[in-house]
Amino acid sequence: MKQYLLSDFGALGDGIFDCSEAFAKAFATLCEGGSLTVGSGVWKTGPLAITGHDITLHLDKGATIQFIPEADLYLPVYSRWEGVNCYCMHPCLFVNETQRVTIEGEGTLDGNGKYWWDLADYKKEFQKEPVTDIEKKLAQLNIGYEEQSSGGGGRQTQFLRPPLVQIKDSRDFVLEGITIQNSPFWTLHPLYSENILLKNLVVKNPKDAPNTDGIDVDSCSQVKIEQCIIDVGDDGIAMKSGSGPDGIAVGLPTTEVVVKNCTVFDAHGGAVIGSETAAGISNISVSDCRFDGTDRGIRIKTRRGRGGVITNLHFSRITMVNNLCPLTVNMYYRCGSPYCDLFSLEKQIVDATTPSISNLTIEDCTAADCKASAAFIVGLPESPVTGIFMKNCNFSIDALDQSSPEESEMYYGLPLPSGKGMRLRNAQITLDQVTITGVEEPFIQEENVELSIL
Repeated sequence: MKQYLLSDFGALGDGIFDCSEAFAKAFATLCEGGSLTVGSGVWKTGPLAITGHDITLHLDKGATIQFIPEADLYLPVYSRWEGVNCYCMHPCLFVNETQRVTIEGEGTLDGNGKYWWDLADYKKEFQKEPVTDIEKKLAQLNIGYEEQSSGGGGRQTQFLRPPLVQIKDSRDFVLEGITIQNSPFWTLHPLYSENILLKNLVVKNPKDAPNTDGIDVDSCSQVKIEQCIIDVGDDGIAMKSGSGPDGIAVGLPTTEVVVKNCTVFDAHGGAVIGSETAAGISNISVSDCRFDGTDRGIRIKTRRGRGGVITNLHFSRITMVNNLCPLTVNMYYRCGSPYCDLFSLEKQIVDATTPSISNLTIEDCTAADCKASAAFIVGLPESPVTGIFMKNCNFSIDALDQSSPEESEMYYGLPLPSGKGMRLRNAQITLDQVTITGVEEPFIQEENVELSIL
């Protein structure tokens, strides 16, 4: 394998020199195989793209690749943004149509996120349509974007921020050892790819940085996530497969994903399914993880219009502490939809955009000092959650905490909860040696509940 240093291509790691051209020359040289080492220093650059096969990018200890925070540099590419195929801003690091690519070492990828977060917050508050040149360009490319579904990122302004790392249409990809921080948007986004290993990573963004998920596995198969530390401003480790009609048309599920020995701090959810679920999510295993101070621990979220069969999910030996709610299954997820009819309490017609959730196993899990409630499990009247099995679990409520049970999940259309126990609605669940302490009413049964206690 041919080996190169980034400095061989004229780059300077002084934090001032623009290394964009040097990186482009290096990756063009490597497209049919080779290794590029980035030495200690701060290597400033615009967006990068890796294509080809048999490529290794090594970041030495003390090496930081820092992306220039100027929106106009991140020209439109066709990809998926919050569950919908569309034109969006070029990812900071775009690994596209590759085979056998490895990114490794002890260095850092830094997205210079504050510039993007401040703009996102401003636009959410004060801007209702595209304004800048790149937003107008994206609006021209994305005909009908006003009707496209969204999560919470702000599709209406077409400020479609770049993920820090996106791996698209690739296979046999390894990312190991590095730190990934300050992402403009989703941090690490495998998309339409297979056989992915994400190991021994540190992923971190400030807690108040908007939409900065840690890892979003999106319409991928055969993925392993091991020994990672995630501390971010949205969901920690999430599984997705597209949103609504567009995701259904693409039809690529997320399946065969193993998450183990990971720690998630502060995020909106620790291990998350959804809310983009259109092509289905199945055969997911999460084990031996710790979710510390996350709003939710195990989190499954979708709603009418999202679509998708969610099935065969296994969570084991999860330790959760100081969560608002350790376990949520929410089919009334509110974010990104202005349509109140999606949240009716009455049965609706079942069609391709009606999601379903079944065969969920949670065993040997503990949750201590929960604040809002012990669990939130709410299906749809026309599509109840079925086949939930919990075994040998102990969830305890912090009786002194003043958090409202309404904070358990981001939902819309449901009546106010009556307590901090396990809320059940449109659900079928079996419990074996499950204890909930710190509340007078452990199980709050609303409508259409089948509860079996062994």
